[in-house]
Amino acid sequence: MVQNHNIEKKPRGRPQVRCDEDTRGVLIEAANKQFHENGYAAVSIAAIAQEAGVSTKTLYRLFPTKADLFSEMVSDRTGRFLLALDPGTLATVELRQGLERMLMAYGMLTLSQDTITITRLVIGESDRFPELASSFYEKAIMRTNASMENWLRRQVEHGLIKLEDPHAACGMLRGMMIMEPQRAAMLRQLPPPNIEEIAARARMCADIFLKGCTA
Repeated sequence: MVQNHNIEKKPRGRPQVRCDEDTRGVLIEAANKQFHENGYAAVSIAAIAQEAGVSTKTLYRLFPTKADLFSEMVSDRTGRFLLALDPGTLATVELRQGLERMLMAYGMLTLSQDTITITRLVIGESDRFPELASSFYEKAIMRTNASMENWLRRQVEHGLIKLEDPHAACGMLRGMMIMEPQRAAMLRQLPPPNIEEIAARARMCADIFLKGCTA
């Protein structure tokens, strides 16, 4: 009597490849690593492709130039900050808590070692590559500033705070939160602050901003 056995067949053909979105993410992280280790000018497209484990043809298809890849890398980091400032989430918390959350997210972004290193790179190489400064200003500085300013304007509209110039006030608030620790880290005089130090600074900045410092 012959018995039929179900034999598992292995799929034929090439192994499943990553989708473009996943490949873009891998390339962004590979570029970030290469830029941190070697700077912008010294890094080649071939080195980034090798780091990511993809072909240069695939890289060029997704990012036609190295500048495009740098711009997307900056945008990716800023996008994570914007997710932390989801308007719907912040609308559910009271004023003080919302301000602290916003400052904490801003501090975690701008005072991270990753951002400090990229900021040094932009300052050091923007004379040769002005597109770096343009991308960083547009994708990082302007986007984060706009998000924070919009939050302040909503609080003014709700009658929770009074500001004659929300744009100027937002700039002052950002400077109060990051300027001193960022400058010390940029000049390698102190390490970037840790999470507890950023949280403490956010609380202090929120106090000064909301209450002032008069006796």
